[in-house]
Amino acid sequence: MNKLLIIGFMTAFISCNNGDADSPAAPTDTSKQQYPKGSFGFDLEFLQKHHKDLVLLGEDSAGAQVIIAPAYQGRVMTSTAEGKNGLSFGWVNHELIESGKPTEHINAFGGEERFWLGPEGGQFSVYFKKGVEFKFENWFVPKEFDTEPFTLVSATKSEARFEKEMHLENYSGNAFDLTVHRTIKLLNKNSIDKVLGILVPAGVKTIAFESDNSITNKGMKSWDKRTGMLSIWILSMMNASSQTTVAVPYKQGDSTKLGKIVTDDYFGKVPADRLKVNNDLILFKADASHRSKIGLSPSRALPVVGSYDAVNNVLTIAQFSLPEGVTDYVNSLWQLQDKPFAGDAVNSYNDGPIDGKQMGKFYEIESSSPAAALKPGETIHHLHRTIHLKGSKEDLDKIAMKLLGVGVDAIRL
Repeated sequence: MNKLLIIGFMTAFISCNNGDADSPAAPTDTSKQQYPKGSFGFDLEFLQKHHKDLVLLGEDSAGAQVIIAPAYQGRVMTSTAEGKNGLSFGWVNHELIESGKPTEHINAFGGEERFWLGPEGGQFSVYFKKGVEFKFENWFVPKEFDTEPFTLVSATKSEARFEKEMHLENYSGNAFDLTVHRTIKLLNKNSIDKVLGILVPAGVKTIAFESDNSITNKGMKSWDKRTGMLSIWILSMMNASSQTTVAVPYKQGDSTKLGKIVTDDYFGKVPADRLKVNNDLILFKADASHRSKIGLSPSRALPVVGSYDAVNNVLTIAQFSLPEGVTDYVNSLWQLQDKPFAGDAVNSYNDGPIDGKQMGKFYEIESSSPAAALKPGETIHHLHRTIHLKGSKEDLDKIAMKLLGVGVDAIRL
């Protein structure tokens, strides 16, 4: 079956399934909320009501802060650059969390950065049991990174460390015993300037955090192309505005050597007014009004993706590991594959309504590690960094020019 139709059906079904629960989720009681919805304070109070073990990074209650949920696999739920009164950058699925009812196939709690493992489909998938048909009814996110908590090893005001032991089996019947380590670190102003390679103007409010994720082969056998390999998959769900655009730099060059520039038909062809491929930058509309997704192969990807929210004057930069010259990435196609290690290194997803239902007003920036060819005891790492810069259009324009080669007006569709 066609990859795009299958994935489109899967995503549509998830959204419909969440919307058609046996009984509607109780609306969040906002009568006692001190902060408006959309603010960091609102999300903090909401999450504290449902989770007593949250980890809050940040020394300055009026500045940069990050909320992490151990119960949701050490997931970064959201962040802010301006304390409780500031914008909440991560999308949080208030209805699902409020309901307290787990769903069968996936628990889409939201979160500004979550840990998953690939591949999703194919003969080496860890989302389908051996021999079943590749259709939504048989697709399940493994409980190890869907509903089971990660163990909090340590926490300070600037860093939290998690670990998790996992036993997984793929579609081909091969077992994987592994240990996951995940460290989330809040970056200070000097570190932000250093990783961006610029001096951020004093008037620009910033929040930056990074996760160092690793998996270690704890079994007795090597992971290779015969047994299948896992990959680290980091997904960031961020609140969308009506004027949010994702900007993806890419490697230019001959398509006969590097392949196509972008995959743009995961859920059907992305309409021309929602995707523009310029000479050095791909623009993708991320307004949560049209379900669509794009992807770049490791031959085309660069270790950075940006987005600009023209409504709230927020420039977001994602940076991540992208080892030079490595081309084996897991393929998540929902079928037995001819090329199981020809997958994407970078993706962006825009949510949107289908059949009158929608998961939420969010978009995603995603990065993956290469396929993990690990001998027993070996480890692979993948770093993903998220930086939000909120300020005047003039300041953000200068920053965008330095980081992406264009001003913010050029990052709009």
